Amino acid sequence: MANDFEEQAQEQLKSSLWLAVGKMVDEETLRRNRNVTPQFIGALTDMVWAQIENVALDLENFSRHAGRTTINTDDVLLLARRNQDLHAIIRDFVDKQKAAKAKGKSKR
Repeated sequence: MANDFEEQAQEQLKSSLWLAVGKMVDEETLRRNRNVTPQFIGALTDMVWAQIENVALDLENFSRHAGRTTINTDDVLLLARRNQDLHAIIRDFVDKQKAAKAKGKSKR
């Protein structure tokens, strides 16, 4: 029963991803005056899904290795460590969020 629910949830997520990828591709094709096939959108969606699965596993493993059961920003930063630009963007975002949170606590 739980397996059926998980499979149904996974199919709903894949469908939502397909729609989101399709929308982005449609916007780009209109902007660039190009055409793509539904097969291209399907293949791109499959590739994105596989990447999402890999990222999820990596994040879970980083968290587990640190002895935690919850993924946090340290895990995301570790995942982005090989892409310096992405790492800098994420680090800047995290620092701003922490500063805003600290500022909100100090007003109380």
